[in-house]
This record gives sequence, C-alpha cells and structure tokens, in this order.
Amino acid sequence: MATYKVKVATGTDLLSGTTDSISLTIVGTQGESHKQLLNHFGRDFATGAVDQYTVQCQQDLGELIIIRLHKERYSFFPKKSWYCNYVQICAPNGHTYHFPAYQWMDGYETLALREATGKTTADDRLPILLEHRQEEIRAKQDFYHWRVFVPGLPNYVHIPSYRPPVRRNPNRPEWNGYIPGFPILINIKATKFLNLNLRYSFIKTASFFLRLGPTALGFKLRGLVDCKRSWKRLKDIKKIFPANKSVVSEYVAEHWAEDSFFGYQYLNGVNPGLLRRCTRIPDKFPVTEDMVAPFLGEGTCLQAELEKGNIYLADYRILEGIPTVELNGLKQHHCAPLCLLHFGPEGNMMPIAIQLSQTPGPDCPIFLPSDSEWDWLLAKTWVRYAEFYCHEAIAHLLETHLIAEAFCLAMLRQLPMCHPLYKLLVPHTRYTVQINSIGRALLLNEGGLSARAMSLGLEGFAEVMVRALSETTYDSLYLPNDFVERGVQDLPGYYYRDDCLAVWNALERYVTEIITYYYPCDAAVEGDPELQSWVQEIFKECLLGRESSGFPRCLRTVPELIRYVTIVIYTCSAKHAAVNTGQLEFTAWMPNFPPSMRNPPMQAKGLTTLETFMDTLPDVKTTCITLLVLWTLSREPDDKRPLGHFPDIHFVEDAPRRSMETLRQRLAQISHNIRQRNKGLPIPYYYLDPVLIENSISI
Repeated sequence: MATYKVKVATGTDLLSGTTDSISLTIVGTQGESHKQLLNHFGRDFATGAVDQYTVQCQQDLGELIIIRLHKERYSFFPKKSWYCNYVQICAPNGHTYHFPAYQWMDGYETLALREATGKTTADDRLPILLEHRQEEIRAKQDFYHWRVFVPGLPNYVHIPSYRPPVRRNPNRPEWNGYIPGFPILINIKATKFLNLNLRYSFIKTASFFLRLGPTALGFKLRGLVDCKRSWKRLKDIKKIFPANKSVVSEYVAEHWAEDSFFGYQYLNGVNPGLLRRCTRIPDKFPVTEDMVAPFLGEGTCLQAELEKGNIYLADYRILEGIPTVELNGLKQHHCAPLCLLHFGPEGNMMPIAIQLSQTPGPDCPIFLPSDSEWDWLLAKTWVRYAEFYCHEAIAHLLETHLIAEAFCLAMLRQLPMCHPLYKLLVPHTRYTVQINSIGRALLLNEGGLSARAMSLGLEGFAEVMVRALSETTYDSLYLPNDFVERGVQDLPGYYYRDDCLAVWNALERYVTEIITYYYPCDAAVEGDPELQSWVQEIFKECLLGRESSGFPRCLRTVPELIRYVTIVIYTCSAKHAAVNTGQLEFTAWMPNFPPSMRNPPMQAKGLTTLETFMDTLPDVKTTCITLLVLWTLSREPDDKRPLGHFPDIHFVEDAPRRSMETLRQRLAQISHNIRQRNKGLPIPYYYLDPVLIENSISI
C-alpha cells in the first residue's frame, strides 16, 4: 500500500465553498489511483478552508503528473459552484506535488489538472501529457470564440449563448443594472452570461455595484440627471462630488485656466503620450514669427526655438471630419485642433498658438495668449475637448482595454495552463473580460455614455478608435522607442516618462529572467507551436491581420519574445494605470475635460464672453452622466492585487519564484523613489507608483 497525503484549498472569496461531493483520482507515471471520495463527514470545502485527506493506493504511482477532481451531486443538496485554489499531494517518498487550479467548477463535472512545473510542448514526452494539453486547448477553443465588436476594432470574447440545463446559481451576486433615472446602466446585466472564471469575485462585484447605486441615486434625487440647462456659475460644478476631493482635483479646479497647467497636463496628466517635438511648423498651421515672438522670451525667435528642440505640437488630426449628434435636443459641435507649445527656460510647457481646424483660412483664426481672456480660454477648452476623445477613445479604451482583452483571449485559447507563458501572463488578465463587458455596456451601447453624453455619439466614438487602430504600430507599444520617436526622451519634468521607464525596466528584467529560464536558446522559441499560435492569433484578431502594424506573426529569438511579453504585461498593468487612475481627478472639474460642446468653434476673435463660454460647455445633465461613469470606472473596487503581487501559486520552480520576489523588491524601490520625489512637487505624480498599479485591467 502507498499512502498519499492530500491538501485541497478552497478559494477565500465569499461563496467559494460547496456542499457538492468532491472525489479525486491521482495519475502517476507508474499507474493511476481509484476514484476516491474526499469526505470527513462534516463541512468539507468551506470558503477559505484547506482540507486534508489521506488517499490509499495499491501501489506507488511513481512521479505524479495529473489529478482529476470529480464534482458530483451530494444527497439532497442543490448544486453549488466551487472555487478550487489548488491541490497539494505529498507522496510516500516525501516529495510534494502542487496542482494549481484557481478556477470555478460550476456544474457536475471532472476537472483534470497538471502538476505545476512549467513545460512547453517540447518538454512533454509522455503521450498522456501531450494529449492532456491538446484536449485543454481544444476545450477552451470550443468554449471561447472570437466575435466582431465593431468592424475595424479588436475582436472580443464571445461566450456561446447556450448554457448547461441547470438552475442559475443563486449564490452568485447579480444585479439587473437598473438605477431609477439611469437607463444608461441597464445593459450591465449582460455580464451575467460570462463564464464564472471571467467574472468578478463576490467581493469585487458587491464593492462595484453597491458603491455605484447610491451615488447614481443621489444624482437623481438632487435633480442633476434631469437638468438640461446650462451651468449658471462655474463654481457650481464643484458641487457634483463635494466629498470626493484630493490634492490633484483641488489643484485642477483652482488652476485649470492657467497656461502653465494647460501645458503641464501634456506631460503628467491623464493623456501624457500625445505630445511631439516639432522641428518644422506644418503648412496646415501657418504660425508666423510675429505671432508668437512675444511668448518666447527675449533674445530668441521661433526658428531658433525650433532648432533648439523647445517647440512641441499637439495635433488632433485623427478627429477630423467626424459628424456629431444631438444631445438633449441640441446639435453638438466638434473640431480637430492643433496646439503649438513652447518649453521655456523656467521649465514650463506653455501654449503659444491654437488653431481649431486642420484647414487654415479666414474663418479659422489662430488664437494666441494675447487675445481676449475668454477667446483664449475657450480655444484652450476646445483643445481639452479634443483631449477627451484622444484619451478616452484611444489611449484608454483602445490601447489598454480592448488590446489587453485580445491578449487575454488569445492566451486562453492557445496556451495550456502548464505553459510557462500562461503562468507568466495569467495574473495580468484577471477580470479584464468582466470590466470590458461592463465598459461596453456603460460606454458603447445605445443607452451608454457615448450615445447620451458625447458630441460624437456612439458611431463617432467608435470611428475614433477604428482610425487609431489603423495607425497603431508595434514600435509605438514598445515604450522606450515611443519616447524617442516623439522626441521627448530628454524633456525635463516629464514624470510620466521617468516612472514609465522605471516600471518598464523592472518588468523587462523580470520577464527576461523568466523567459531565459524556460527558453535557453532561439530554437526553443521558434519551435514552440503554442507560443507561435498565440502570437499569430493576436496578429489576426487584435491587429486584424494588418501588415503595416509591424506586429509579428511569429517570434524567432529569445530577445524578440522578451520584448513581446514585456509589451503585453506593461499594457495590461502600468499603461492602464497611467491613463485610468487620474481620470476623476482631472475630469471632476468638467471645463478641464468636456465631452461635448454646444456651440461651434469660434470663427472670429473678440466675440467670446463668459455667457457664450458657459453656453458652449456641456449642460448639467451631460456633465453629470459623464462624471458618474468616469467616477465609476476610475475607482478600483475591493479585491485588489498590486503589480508584482502574485498570491496564486502558478510557478513552483525556485528560479521563477526568486524572480518574482526580486520584482517585488525592485517595484518597492521605485515606489519609494516616486514618493520621495513627490514630496517636493506642487502637483504630485503618483499614477505609476507600483503600489497603485493593478496587475491587470480590472476597472
């Protein structure tokens, strides 16, 4: 007889436990055990429990390679889902085998799990192991399908509409998405059809919706979501979120109209990846020496500043020509501006010229800081309006959420759980499909934010993303290249860049250590069919097979793989934090980030007044709908996992686990450095503090 000591860990999230019957079969290189019931005749598999059992076998099973968990009906109890963290088995020789699960068993089913050692196809010699990995991939591909979201955008996960003929699990939280006066949220109920393994935990679900509901209801009771009039006074906007203040949000409200803060946001705001160094004034933006000379300082001129590298351009050409919609019965307006900025000797990025169209002409004046106060302020507000779309549609939704979801789905469909890349990537996909399902309901449906509170409407908002994806390149996602290509690699006071590179370098070193452990040579990379299928599927379903994107169809060398995986992990974590975490702080003061404009762009100077400025801004209802959604989507619910924290045990080898600990130490040092620097700044920049970065896009 051979005795095996078994530990079974149930998840710690509320309602992770089950009353169903759980049995175990152990498979080794020398044989297979009988199916044995795991039962202490008491409360087994309770939430957070680590239950211990003894399994007797007729013979030593040799090296343990697979286990099977069988979930079956127990007596008269109703079916109840079970979240299994892992199973550990101590063999007769004292060796402990780890079998990671970290997934739900919903129905009455059998779940086969591999021993945790990371292995590529080339590492597996036994037919049973090769068959297991092939069957796992086949099952996931049968379940998870690609679906067209919007033609021209990355495809997304489609779960088959059919479900096993069993009762809905009454223990999983659901919400029908309805808040009185807020039909914008109704379609959130569609997320209940997601597979349990893709959905929020109970704690995160409760945190998300219980926080959203009272806030939305409060807006309704205060009459804010039914008010279609203009704001009477600017200071009234502060009353939307009277209790949600921070150092940054207060600074924004006090300094939003200042040129220096306007320029600062290009460096350290919520869309800090747009600005480019300008070496020649474009023909479509006919700024002259005489126009801007007063704003450049003494002893210099425009040409000299261009040659010194002190002139920068924000070009919103991607927004040109997109039609607008009506909101609350009024036609909305739009523009695709150009903004020229000067980085002066005082260290400030200052706007020096704004044109509200891509086509110059007599009806398209170039606005200057010397123009009237309200002309210049409204011109800057039009630029901030354009920033709203470049941030929300491109930098945030497309370049993090939608692209990360494609990375996630390709991983699920092409990499088995035993694959080293699956183990490396899976922490960075947690809850991404769930939040994107919520995002599509909140932003991109007929009752969503884009249809109810944006000048461009649903179709226009989607068109911005389609245009942006058609221009997205592999090099632009490789962060060190992007700063150099935009000419901002040595720009002082660019804390976003400094923190980006610090986090990037830490992740790249971590990825390098993991990849080189499992891939000792280039041939191992090129000869991994599962890896190549993953890369090919991303090229096809995320970049839609566009050759001009420069995205690889295959990877041939270890350095290529390191770069690719670093891009994926950075996109799914730090890149999202940089454009998401500060949303409410920079948008709560709506004139700094308006989603719609009710008057057309100015065609002449000297006509703008406080009254026309207020009439151009979004009305009260539009403002409140926008801010409620952005408030919801910028506040991480409970059940957080900061970057570098990996409580789920996927790697068991010493080398990758040492690398994980080293990553945590490097990130802790980066966090310390950021906090020390921020002590001396009037506006702290903390969006890339690793403590505040989530491992994955989960909000």
